[in-house]
Amino acid sequence: MAAESAAVEFRIDRRSGVATYLQIVQQTKQALRLGVLEPGDRLPTAREVVEATAINPNTVLKAYRELEREGLVEARRGLGTFVRRTLGGAPDETAADAPLRTELADWTRRARAAGLERDDVGALFTAVLDSTYGTNGTNSTNGTDSAGRSHEGDQER
Repeated sequence: MAAESAAVEFRIDRRSGVATYLQIVQQTKQALRLGVLEPGDRLPTAREVVEATAINPNTVLKAYRELEREGLVEARRGLGTFVRRTLGGAPDETAADAPLRTELADWTRRARAAGLERDDVGALFTAVLDSTYGTNGTNSTNGTDSAGRSHEGDQER
C-alpha cells in the first residue's frame, strides 16, 4: 500500500536571494502552520520535487534533513518522509485568528483592486512585519527576540 503525498507544491524563487533548501523548509513550515500538512502526511519524494521544480535532489534532501533535525518530519526508509508534528492548528471558523484572517483577506483584495501585484503586496507586508517585529525575529520595541535574547549592537559585529 503506497502512501499518498500531501497536497503541497514547492515554488522556488531563484531571484529571492534565499537558499533553495531554505525556501523548501520555509514553505513546509508554512504548510504546517496553516494545517495544509498534518501529522502522518507524506511529503513529496525528492524525485517528485525535482521533477516539479528542476532543482538538485541533494537540495531537497538537505531541506528534509533540516526539517527532521527540527523534529517536524521523520524519514522512513523505503517509505518516504512523513510529518511528525504541526506548528499550529488548522485555520477554521472557530480559530482565534479567524477575525484577523478575514481582515487580511479583505485587505489583500483591496490591495489587488488598487493594482498591487503579488510581489508588491509581499514586499509591503514584509516591510510592515519588519517594522512591527523587527528583522530576524527581533522585537523592534525592546531589542529582544521571542526568547528574550538581546540583539542590541548586532549590526556592529
